[in-house]
Amino acid sequence: MIIRETEDAFVMTTQDDHGRFSGEIARGFRRELFMDESVLEEVLLAIAEHDRAWLLMDDMPIWNDESRTPFTFMDYPPLPKLLMYSKGVEETIAMSPYAGYLCSLHYASFMKNTTEAPFADFYRAEQARQQELRDQFSFPDEDTVTRQFGLLQLCDDLSLYVNMNPPGASKDQEHPWFREGFNMSIDGQRVVATWASEHEIQISPFLFERKWSASIKWKHVLKSSIEEQGIAKAFHDALWTEQTVTFVP
Repeated sequence: MIIRETEDAFVMTTQDDHGRFSGEIARGFRRELFMDESVLEEVLLAIAEHDRAWLLMDDMPIWNDESRTPFTFMDYPPLPKLLMYSKGVEETIAMSPYAGYLCSLHYASFMKNTTEAPFADFYRAEQARQQELRDQFSFPDEDTVTRQFGLLQLCDDLSLYVNMNPPGASKDQEHPWFREGFNMSIDGQRVVATWASEHEIQISPFLFERKWSASIKWKHVLKSSIEEQGIAKAFHDALWTEQTVTFVP
């Protein structure tokens, strides 16, 4: 779950909705950014499905007594999270081995520099899975994989940018992860996003064929409802709100 806290509520976005929003963002990208269009639909599938691992976890949100907030993707208990990560990769591989390979790279990247169990064990298992997939299937060359994996992570970040910041936020109000841009450069220029209004986001360099709109849904879950009903029921009873944003030069 992605959480943005306000004075009286938690704005909650499921990871799968966030993933599908990422996929909608990617569909507007200039085609040359993908380098190899023969696998374009598989890359778009990977971006849209990259967080399907969270489907079951987000269906029943749980409360973090220590932080007094719902558990988020950042602090969710590691053992069930890693188990679901593995399941999500397996399900994506069943749709497309290359899409599953990109998702495996994505999850493994979170654990790359740790020696702590169970994260290091997960990383080694995904490395073995990746090697097995490379042995069985013909994937694009390394430079293309690197670019397409980078686009997956960029779309993930762009979606997080929309979900973790209040619409129209000024730079000093933004989540600190995004104030200096994203960990992706196009033509030597780091990608930066800035809210131009509550419904428009300026992107530099511009990644899209033209102005591009995509919609995400979230729930405003009142803190008073959580106190009365508990987090799971309060979340399920809350109404969905849809936010459409347009990416502009």
